[in-house]
Amino acid sequence: MVTLTVKQKRIGPIVGCHPWVFSQAFVRIPDGVQPGEPVRLKSENGLFLASGYFNSYSQIAVRLWGYDETEEVGEDFFARRIERAHEQRTRYVERPGTNAYRLINGESDLLPGLIVDRYADYLVVQFHTRGIESWKREIIEALERIVAPKGIYERSDVAVRRADGLDGTAGLLGGTIPDLITIEENGFRFLVDVRHGQKTGFFLDQRDKRQAFMKYTKDAAVLNCFSYTGGFSVYALAGGARAVTNVDSSEAALRLAKENIMLNGFDAGRCEFICGDAKAYLRDCSETFDAIVLDPPAFIRDRRKQQEGIAGYKTINERAVRILSTNGILATCSCSTHLSLAEFRYLVSEVGGRTRRPLKLLETYTHGIDHPRLVSFTEGDYLKCLFVAG
Repeated sequence: MVTLTVKQKRIGPIVGCHPWVFSQAFVRIPDGVQPGEPVRLKSENGLFLASGYFNSYSQIAVRLWGYDETEEVGEDFFARRIERAHEQRTRYVERPGTNAYRLINGESDLLPGLIVDRYADYLVVQFHTRGIESWKREIIEALERIVAPKGIYERSDVAVRRADGLDGTAGLLGGTIPDLITIEENGFRFLVDVRHGQKTGFFLDQRDKRQAFMKYTKDAAVLNCFSYTGGFSVYALAGGARAVTNVDSSEAALRLAKENIMLNGFDAGRCEFICGDAKAYLRDCSETFDAIVLDPPAFIRDRRKQQEGIAGYKTINERAVRILSTNGILATCSCSTHLSLAEFRYLVSEVGGRTRRPLKLLETYTHGIDHPRLVSFTEGDYLKCLFVAG
């Protein structure tokens, strides 16, 4: 195993269990180290600091995955981490009526660059970095050993791979995968298309927000913007909504939303399905709604676009508030990593000022319990959701 020496003035984040080590932190990196190669980090005083894998010679050179000097890397190494994450999810998340959740959340489960989502008896995996992809065989074997899924499907068709010079890839890695998987979440059922759906097929990180929204929808006219496959809509109907309007740019997603509504025994005739740009719908809408969900894609893809993205969030939130009934509820979300919770709250407060409505914050949510984050790894924060009364 290659040993790399860390400059004494740069050991603080490593000692604090931050999972990324930048190339400038090392005294030197020898030529010829391959992506995925296990490395051991030591201080200039010779003290062991952490272990990880070498990723590249630029920016994030090493991603950390352990703090035990004697631990060796192989299938058993990955099995131990997967087993620990699996035990945590089965203890705190999986229960009768819920069988879909994030099983591995990258750095925060000490498997940096790896995402594994469970959908009932099936797994969907993403390999985000060149380094973790080099261990694909061992990881898949460990998943089959610990979880024993009926099928494993890869959805490594994500933009983040381009930073490592990797193309997107997707396909079956083991077993079989049906065209649609039926999952259960808080007692409701949803159809998931893991081959073609957004992310890995379903927004698992919104489970707790969907359940929270349900209590605000009794007798309400609900607008679900960026509705995707109707997750919030099903919960709204379960909460007693009298009507739900779904707006999304994908016809396929809206068809699945309608199926999900009927799958849970609700009358799709109480719903409207509008295929189009949600931003344009909000701009042109003349109706009033008692509860509105805004769950858009990330408007800020990199820090250079932060102001442009903030302007986009302000626009859709202002338009939503203007069509929100008195004492109505707005559930507004952002999944932009480059926008903090404090910044998001501030821009919503600015919306209240522009619309002359004193918005009252009722609830604040971030990631679900199956999306843990290392306390030191603030870069892993992305999702924030505010429930405000207007």
